[in-house]
Amino acid sequence: MKVRQIWIVDFGSQYTQLITRKTRELGHSSEIITVEEAKRRFASGTRPGALVLSGGPDSVSEDLDFYHDFFTDESLAVLGICYGMQLMAREFGGKVEKGVLGEYGHTKIHTAPGFSIPGVKGDLEVWMSHFDTVAQAPAGFKRAMESHNKVLAAMVHETRPIMGLQFHPEVDHSEGGREILAYFYEKLAGLEKDWDESEMLREAIALVESIGEGNVLCAFSGGVDSLVAATLAHKVLGEKLHCFFVDNGLLRPQDHGHIKTLQQQTDLNITVLDSKEFFYEKLNGLDEPEKKRKAIGVTFIEVFEQQVHKYEQEHGINFTHLLQGTLYPDVIESISPHEKGGKSVTIKSHHNVGGLPERMKLKLLEPLRFLFKDEVRRLGEELGLKYEWVHRHPFPGPGIGVRILGEVTKERVAKVQESDQILFEELHSHNFYEATWQAFTVLLPVKTVGVKGDARAYEEVICVRMVNSGDGMTATWTDAPRDLLSTVSSRICNEVKGVTRVVYDITSKPPGTIEWE
Repeated sequence: MKVRQIWIVDFGSQYTQLITRKTRELGHSSEIITVEEAKRRFASGTRPGALVLSGGPDSVSEDLDFYHDFFTDESLAVLGICYGMQLMAREFGGKVEKGVLGEYGHTKIHTAPGFSIPGVKGDLEVWMSHFDTVAQAPAGFKRAMESHNKVLAAMVHETRPIMGLQFHPEVDHSEGGREILAYFYEKLAGLEKDWDESEMLREAIALVESIGEGNVLCAFSGGVDSLVAATLAHKVLGEKLHCFFVDNGLLRPQDHGHIKTLQQQTDLNITVLDSKEFFYEKLNGLDEPEKKRKAIGVTFIEVFEQQVHKYEQEHGINFTHLLQGTLYPDVIESISPHEKGGKSVTIKSHHNVGGLPERMKLKLLEPLRFLFKDEVRRLGEELGLKYEWVHRHPFPGPGIGVRILGEVTKERVAKVQESDQILFEELHSHNFYEATWQAFTVLLPVKTVGVKGDARAYEEVICVRMVNSGDGMTATWTDAPRDLLSTVSSRICNEVKGVTRVVYDITSKPPGTIEWE
């Protein structure tokens, strides 16, 4: 992998991923690393083009020796954001104090006399999230920006390429954030642009080429990530790539049609494994969400392993690698934010197909592991895939299994499939599919009284869920047109047997999650 220009040291901020995204949008390659990894690299004598210290939930430590190496090279450009600025202030002899009042959310700031950044107006509204403040800037730093209550909001070193920001320029809510980051990278750090769609494609292809002549197995879902990863790998591997699509009975009608389309209109070798009955058998009697998820995951591994071994025997080949559409957020969530000086949390251990490499002795091939979802979509377009293929709504791995509250049965699956298909059709009919990030239906474990054909009906409830999001980490409910919701409700009540009421979920994330289970 090509060495990244910019290292972003993660101190546990919820916005760290956004720094990388914004940096790449500006045309600069970057990667997120832990504090320990940064220390290892500095100890080995390697240096980035620029170093960014992220925000974090902790107060700066009295023991700054652990971070001293970040500041010893006087030619290295360093940007400290929030906690990173406080760390920088303490390192250079400034004063950091606990604030009487924290600053959270939108905050008005203004530039100090004698300081300006091209394209950035004097008064800004930016996004803050901090309690501690830099009460006194260190010697050698000049005051660059301050908030409306005179709290230091930005400082710049007088002779070195070092800058500290108490607000978050990476968040879209911050006015001038993009220009401020560009100022640091291009003016202070003097970096040339080195990141775009063509560079993403070259790096991903180089990774696939590095595996040699082995046969590659792909657990293919037909979703954006697996489709782009498979298309990319096929450019290099050709017939040595074998895609397997497991039909677990928990798919939507649109998924079956999509797979058939891909079989007909792409060069991918896609084998469909019909395992519906096996999955229903394993889910029989389960109604607790985590037990259902675990059963679906374990059954997938069992089915996949058996079918792949059978395929190897019948075709006289051996698979050496497992291709996965793992994305950068998955990788980031699998590592601890930092190992010293504060809270260290691993969000989750990510594995798209948990257990397969260990059980089947396969090496992982993840050509998208340094990309975000929007970058994968652009890469798919670069590869010539159809727009509608790479802009499909996300679909969870357990499928409809987590959209049925309670036990999963064929009859209950059918209700979700039919209602989801109605929603899918009407989104397209109303030209609203691309106006929402994800849309689906959920079968609730309650019954309600209704009237059908002048007779009393006592039937189940379907919930329609539509959200808008950038990366799935946060989401807002979609303010859908009234006529769309009315048509969807009417069709579901009339066309889906056993449903007498439709409700619309207006919960954002947080506090809710996007999926119901």
